[in-house]
Amino acid sequence: MADPDLIPPLRVPLTLLLVAIIVGGAVDLALDWPAKPGSFHVVYELGLIAAAIALVVWLWRGWGRAADSAGRLRTSLAERQAERDAWRRRAERALEGFGRAVDEQFRAWNLTPAEREVALLLLKGHGHKQIAAATNRSERTVRQHAIAVYEKSAVQGRAELSAYFLDGLAVPPRADGAAEPE
Repeated sequence: MADPDLIPPLRVPLTLLLVAIIVGGAVDLALDWPAKPGSFHVVYELGLIAAAIALVVWLWRGWGRAADSAGRLRTSLAERQAERDAWRRRAERALEGFGRAVDEQFRAWNLTPAEREVALLLLKGHGHKQIAAATNRSERTVRQHAIAVYEKSAVQGRAELSAYFLDGLAVPPRADGAAEPE
């Protein structure tokens, strides 16, 4: 059934106006019934009455369809939101595990807490200036921490640091069997 909240607020006044036109036309025809039933006056008023009836039926059916469509849309939206929330929970668990693995590797490289912080921000794609602003350090200090990270991890720079953690990241094969681009 149609959700009353989704039907336009002018539904009742518009319907009452059209019903008043129908009743008024019928009363006028009854009171002024001419000698000739095929006269312009009779045909005109019958046309107005028929148009008003058709308009009431058309509007109510349209409002019902719109309310049903909106209800289906609400249901679909709720399903998509539930799907999104489930994906977020799964992704958070996966990222939590990935974060622990990254931190374990940082510890294995004997990075200081400041170097770990800079290394993580480098992995996230931040530049030296952004990291300096985010950590309240000078750009020069951030650059020195980055160099220490690269030396302790035996990588040549930011790209190799990212590749160290992301190179083996496996993406499931495509459903159509086509190969993923390298």
